[in-house]
Amino acid sequence: MLSRLSKEHQAKQNDRKELQERRRREAIAAATSLTEALVDHLNVGVAQAYVNQRKLDHEVKTLQVQAGQFSKQTAQWIGMVEGFNQALKEIGDVENWARSIEMDMRTIATALEYVHKGQLQSASS
Repeated sequence: MLSRLSKEHQAKQNDRKELQERRRREAIAAATSLTEALVDHLNVGVAQAYVNQRKLDHEVKTLQVQAGQFSKQTAQWIGMVEGFNQALKEIGDVENWARSIEMDMRTIATALEYVHKGQLQSASS
């Protein structure tokens, strides 16, 4: 009887050990599966962040190029406006010069008329 009880106890212990080992393997498998799922989920987030960062880097480079082009174009516009202003000043200078010439020509014409009238009066007397 003692031997039978010992064998039963030994068999129950072996069953418990097997059950415990099976549960340990299941727990390890579940933990491994959970860890893999968490890592996969994090990797998806990291991969998306990396893709977004690359897009942002590309957009920054594009924006830098466009800003440089805009700066050059703005400098060209400023040069054109300054040239236009200079041309307007020159037109103003030419206009003043033309007025001055016109005044001089009127003065000369008046003097010539005066001289011509003086000559006509001396010739008739």
